[in-house]
Formats: sequence, structure tokens, C-alpha cells
Amino acid sequence: MTDSAAVLPPVTAEVAAGALDLLPARLRKRVDGAVAKAAGWPVEAARDGVLVRVAEDTAVTLRVTAGIVADPDDAVCSCLLAPACLHRAAVLSVAPLAVPGEKEEEVTDGTCSADGTCRADGADGAFGSEGKGKPERGQGEAGAPTPAVADEPVLTPVLTPAQSMALDALRDAVTAVLVSGISGSGAVHRAELLHAAHSARLAGLHRPAGTAVRIARLLGEARSDDPAFRLSGLSGELAELLDLVRRPVAALSPARRAYRPEGPLRLYGLFTEPVVTASGYAGATVYALAPDGTLRTLSDVAPGGPDRALQASGTPVPGGSALGLRELGDGGGVILTAPTVSPDGRIGGGGAVRSVRAAGAGWREAPLAALWQRPPAGQLASALGWLSEPADARSAGGDLLFLDGVVTGAGFAVAGGPTLRLAAADERSELPYAENLSLLASRPGLALRLIARVVPDRPDRVHVLAASWTGHDGEPVRADLGLRLLNRSHIPAVPQGRAEPMEAGAPPALPVELDLLRRTVDRAVAGGRAVSALSADDELPRRLRAVGLTTGARRVEALTDAAADRRHDVLGRLLPADPGGFALAWLAAAVYASAATESLLLAAWTPPGISAN
Repeated sequence: MTDSAAVLPPVTAEVAAGALDLLPARLRKRVDGAVAKAAGWPVEAARDGVLVRVAEDTAVTLRVTAGIVADPDDAVCSCLLAPACLHRAAVLSVAPLAVPGEKEEEVTDGTCSADGTCRADGADGAFGSEGKGKPERGQGEAGAPTPAVADEPVLTPVLTPAQSMALDALRDAVTAVLVSGISGSGAVHRAELLHAAHSARLAGLHRPAGTAVRIARLLGEARSDDPAFRLSGLSGELAELLDLVRRPVAALSPARRAYRPEGPLRLYGLFTEPVVTASGYAGATVYALAPDGTLRTLSDVAPGGPDRALQASGTPVPGGSALGLRELGDGGGVILTAPTVSPDGRIGGGGAVRSVRAAGAGWREAPLAALWQRPPAGQLASALGWLSEPADARSAGGDLLFLDGVVTGAGFAVAGGPTLRLAAADERSELPYAENLSLLASRPGLALRLIARVVPDRPDRVHVLAASWTGHDGEPVRADLGLRLLNRSHIPAVPQGRAEPMEAGAPPALPVELDLLRRTVDRAVAGGRAVSALSADDELPRRLRAVGLTTGARRVEALTDAAADRRHDVLGRLLPADPGGFALAWLAAAVYASAATESLLLAAWTPPGISAN
């Protein structure tokens, strides 16, 4: 059976939401069942798009422009009820979501989920991942920041009537999703969220609009049992949007800034990462270092799946040098004249750009070697700070870690840092991350130099993107772990006596009580208000206080009270539930869990007597 979501072209949020608007009330009640069936309808290539076979005499045709379905007229069903039919609405609901300009936006930092998070995972989405900002915080107990969500006054700028209405619509839509949870949020909830996002974008509220679309994407992944879905990613996006609608100053942040011309640019290739997004795009991004020490990215991303990610790594660097992206990332060098560069470090491919090959550098040679000289805890602190910034203010590669260390029986012992588990950046079988890491982990005593990505909610691991080690001939070997499948011949056996060259403790762990708090936050997202009320853990606040996390205890108690609150009026009649109060209590708990995790994570990475900076 064909997986429609894997081959359907991306659909704009407006088209997907509009299809549900056309349905009469009696059909809207049946749309979730139709969406579940649509995931198994066969998909065939057609002229200018695809054809979805619903039945022998019924088909939905999607026409694409620039890789996406951008107009309602581009989605046509052959049944008599079209366009107000379940077939068309179901197909458009199960298709991946896209927005105008997404090809650029998806590769802002080379991650893929999992947008959400293309942090494939995408997606790994912890609090503060792509596109996420964070509420202001103070300093709380045990070094953990405390959220200023419930008590501090919120400064409200002057909004236009359209902006105020758009923020209200976003607040209502995201609150409805949180109260219902994944289990209760169907296609109608998703459509309301997309409508609110569209209105927000028209009103100039680009940041909350983008966050709302990412939430809609993640809801679709969750409902379709997509293996790339991460519950923590959806929690982070919900917290971001709930915070933005409370803080219009942040919601009014400007749209993504344009590319700007730049003078001649010398680049030293660092590594190449396959990009696969949850919204139906794929390709490759090469990271390179400029002489001033800043990272730059060159990308080829277009509609497609994991196979396209592997193919795109051979795309030539713009400007006629005949140097491929992967060749540049694998130690190559290039000089670009008249390139265009975005504020976050992405290099465009304008017609005026020219390129010529230049000498590259190894990871242990200048200027690349300097990336590995900063203490690991300092790198982690910078990465966590980067993740807390708005997406359009981040520089390329700010979440990358450059680590030296040795493989041990307990994991990867980082020089000057903790012992960590090495995790795959993307677990899709088409990409060789998992197999390569399993092979590297089977060589205790092997010295590695790694490029990895921080995992904010998992203190014991990093997502490894590229690695280097000494080969059989004594020369350094360098591998992009998402593009090159290794075998045992690539890695020399470690000589006897070097199996455990250094002491290595267990990977760092956060207090189990904090993990229970994070699960409470995520459980509310999965099951909604009703599940939060039924599964309340009266013991958790006591345990949090016992380990010094008293603010966390108060946040859990407030969330429990809000979930179970069913007050009565003076006549004893049951009052309606307060969805806004539940959403605010959940936001406070989510922000605290995120802030405490980051604070304690940094402490766990910092050796005694050594500053993180």
C-alpha cells in the first residue's frame, strides 16, 4: 500500500484549510476517518503533478507550481460532490504542508525534523529549537531559571485591529489544540489553526504564523503515526506560540530579511549534511568556514524524499567552478565572487555569482582546527543561547558542537567534558547515520574528532553529523555520516592496550524528578486537559521539593488544579471549564521544565572547577 504522505506534493496552508471550509457540517464530522483512509490511497505520477486513486471511478488530481500545490483550483476531484467532497479534503489534509518561500526557510540552520522541526527530525524539537523564542526568566532554585509566565505584567504594543484579531484567533486555536490534545485534535482543529496562521501572516505577524503552521504539520505527523514525530517537538512549538500571543512585541518581529550582496568570499569546506523535512522537501547543505571564523551554508533543497538528499549532495557550487557540494564539504575550498548572503549565513545562487576552486583544509589544520579548541561546556552554553534566539536572528551552525574524545565501553568520552552517547541525527533507513555510529561505537579506544548537534532535552547524548579518525595508513579519514556508508575496512582495529585509554564515567543524567515533570508536560499535549486531570501525580510535587526544585513543584500543582478545575456558581451549577487558565498553567510548567533542563544540562557538562565559558 502506497504511503501518500511520502509522495504527495506539499500543499500551502491556505489550500489545505480552504478544502475543509467547503465541506457541509455533516461531512466535516467524517473528515478524520477519511483522512485516515487517504493515507493508503495509491498515488500515481501525472502531468504537472500527481493523481490519487480513491476508487475505480474516482480520483483526486493535484497540480504543482514550483513544487507545491499553491491554488485551490490545482486540487480537483472527479466525484459529483467536488469541490465540496471528502476525497479532496482528505487528500489535501494528508499532504505535507508548505508555505511560500519554504525552500529557503527549511534550511535556516540545516536541521530537519523535524519544523519542525527539518531537524529530522527534524525534528528533534526540544524547547527552543528552530523558530522558537523563550519567555523572560529569572534565576530560581538549584541554578534553574524560573518562568516569568504567571505573575509578571505583559507590555502590549499598539496593534492594528487586524493584528489583534489575528492574535486572538491564534490564541483560541492553539488553546483548543492543547485542551483537546493530540488524541482529540482532528482535521478541523488543524484547519482552524491554519486559518489563524493565514490571517496572522496577512496581518504581518510572520513569526507566530510560521509557528502555527509547524504545529499543524506536527499534528498531522502525530495523527499519521509518522516515525519522525517527536512529542517534545510539538510541546516546544505549542509553548512558543502560547508565549508569542501573550507577548505582541515578539509576535511583531519582522519577516525574514533578504539576501544581500557581498564581496569575494573564501570558504573552507567543513562537512555536508543531508536535509529531509517533514513538509516534503529534501536536499543537502554544506557547512563551510569563512576566514573571519563565521560559518556559511550552501544548499540544494527541493520537493522530494531521502533519495533526493543523497543526489543533491553532488549539486555544483554556484558560479561555474564544477565543484560539488559534497566535494566542498569533504575538505575542499572555493572562492566566490559577488555572492549573495543572508543574515543567517546562507549563500544564494544569484546570476552574478562566480566561483573558482581553492585549497581546502583538514580538520586539524588552520583555520578549521580552531573550532575544536573551545571547551565543550562553553560550546554547549553558546548552542543553548543560540537556540533561545528567534530563528531569523540566528547565525549558521550555532547549534553545532566540535568535540574530541575516545570511544569507550560507556560511550564517547569527550576531552574536557562528559561521556556521551552518540545518536543518529536522522533514523531513516535511507540515511546511514545509525549504521555508521554503531560501527564507530564498536571500536573502544578509537580516537574521534566529531561535529555534532546539541540535543537540549537529552543531557546524555549528541546527534553526530560527521567524524574524523586516523586511518590504516596513518592519514586522517573524514566522513559525512549521513551520506557515506562505512564498513569495517574504513576503521582500523585499535592496538591492544589502548582499549580503555582514559577513565570514563557514565553519561550525565538529570534528576529523575525533572524527567517526570517533562513527561507531565508532554502527557498534557498528548491527551489534553482530560488526561492531565485523570493522570495527576500527587506525589510528584513532593519529590520535586525533595530535590530542591520547589518552583517546579508549584508549576505541577498549578497545572493539576487547572486541569481538574470545575467550579460552581452561587446556585451550585457547574461553570464552564476555563481553557485559557489551563493553557497558561501548562505554559508555565513547560517553560520551567525547559529552563531547568538547560541549566542542569550545562552544569552536568562542566567539569568541577572549570567555567563553562
